[in-house]
Amino acid sequence: MSSTVLSKAPVVRREAPGASPGPALAAAMLGFALITLDTSVVNVALPAIGADLRAGMTGLQWVVDSYTLAFAALLLSSGALADRVGASRAYGAGVVVFTLASAACGLAPGPPGLLAARTVQGAAAAVMLPASLALVREAYGDPARRARAVSLWAAGGTVAVALGPVAGGALTTAWSWRGIFFINLPLGLLALALLTRVARSERRPAPLDLPGQLTAMAALGALTFAAIEGGAEAWWALGVAVVSFAAFLLIEARRRHPMVPLGLFRNTTVAVAVAAGSANSVAFYGMVFVFGLFFQQVLGLSALGAGLMFLPMTGLLAGVNILSARVAARYGARLPIVVGQTVAVAGLLGLLTVDADSSRVAQALLLVPLALGAGFSLPPLIAAMMEAVPAERAGTAAGLLNAIRQTAGALAIAVFGSLAAQDMAGALRTSLLISAGLLTVTTLVSLRLPRRERRAAGH
Repeated sequence: MSSTVLSKAPVVRREAPGASPGPALAAAMLGFALITLDTSVVNVALPAIGADLRAGMTGLQWVVDSYTLAFAALLLSSGALADRVGASRAYGAGVVVFTLASAACGLAPGPPGLLAARTVQGAAAAVMLPASLALVREAYGDPARRARAVSLWAAGGTVAVALGPVAGGALTTAWSWRGIFFINLPLGLLALALLTRVARSERRPAPLDLPGQLTAMAALGALTFAAIEGGAEAWWALGVAVVSFAAFLLIEARRRHPMVPLGLFRNTTVAVAVAAGSANSVAFYGMVFVFGLFFQQVLGLSALGAGLMFLPMTGLLAGVNILSARVAARYGARLPIVVGQTVAVAGLLGLLTVDADSSRVAQALLLVPLALGAGFSLPPLIAAMMEAVPAERAGTAAGLLNAIRQTAGALAIAVFGSLAAQDMAGALRTSLLISAGLLTVTTLVSLRLPRRERRAAGH
C-alpha cells in the first residue's frame, strides 16, 4: 500500500558534479520506512498496550488514530513547509522530533502520555514524508536515474508495510510493546548520520494556508472524536466537525493560494480517484485493525502469531504493485483499478466465512485477495489522478489524495473499533460488509474513468 504514496516536493535542482546521491537516497528510504512502519507496527501490539496501560477499546483506537490524523491533516501543507525551509532542514527536523517522540511513546506511563507522543510522531512524519521524496529528487538530476531512485524509495515503504505486523508481534512477544517504539531510536540516529553527508537544500518561497490547515485539523479531529467516543459528546463533536468543515470550504474558496484547490474535484478522474482511494484505505487498514484484535482476543494468538497471520497478505504487496504498473502501462489505468477493486470485494466477502473454528491457514490465505486487489488497484489509481491534473498541481493533488486516504483509514478504525468494543464477532461481519459495500460502489464509479488518461490542460 505505501509504495504508492506521493507527496509534494520542491523543484528539482541539478545534481552537483561529483556528488554521490547514495546517502540522500539511503536517508530518504530509511525515513519513509520509519513513517510507514509506524502506521502498521502498532496494530498487533494493541492488546498488550491495553493490558499494560489499562486502556479500553476507545484508548486503543486513539493510539492508532492520534498518529494517523496528525499525519493526514498536516500532509496538506507540509510540502509547502519543506519548500520554505529547504528539504534537508525539514527532513532533519522531522527525524529529530520523530525520534524523540518515539522515545516518549516507549516511556509513556499511561494513555494520555502515549497519545500525546503519538500525535507528535504523526506531525513529524507529515514533515518527513514530502521532504524525503524531495531529497531523492534533488540528488538525482538525470530523469531516468531519478525514476529508479524514486522506485527504490517507494519500495522501502512497501517493505515496511509487509514487515510491520511481524516486527511488531516479535518485539511485543520477545520484549514488550514499548520495543516497537524504542526500535525507532537507532534507526532515527542512522537517518540523521546519513543526512550529514547530504548537501543543503535550497529554500524557495511557498505560500502557507494556516487558516485552512487549522480548520481542516479541527474538522478531522472532531469527526474522529465523534466516531470513537459516542454518547452525547459525539453530537457536540459532530457539530464542531460540520462547522469547521464549512469554514474550511469557505476559506479555500476565497484564498488566492488555497491549500486544497476545490476546482480539482470538478475533474471526474480526480473525484473517482479520491473516492476509490478512500474506500481502498477503509478496507485495507480497517481490516488489519479488526483482524489484529480478532486473532489475539478471539483466537488467543500471541502478538507474534497475529503478525505472522498477516505475512501472506502483506508480503505480496510489492510484487502486485509492480505488476499493476505494467498492466496500466499497456491497457490504461481503468482496467487494473476495476479488476483490483473487484478482487478486493470478493476477498472481503470470502472473509465473511471466517470464525473462531476456521483453520489458521485458511484465515491467513483468505486475507490474501484483499491485499492483491488493493495493491493492484492503488498504483494506477494514483497515476491516473496525477495524469488528470496540470503539472503544477501534481504535488498538491498527491498530498490531497494521501491526506484523504489516511483520514479514511483513521475513520474506519474509529468506527470498526467502536463496533468491536460491543461485539467482536458482529463487528467483524459488519466491518467486512461496510468495506465491501464501499468498494462495490467505487468499482462501479471507476467505470467512468477514461480508457487512457490524457494530461489535463492548465486551469
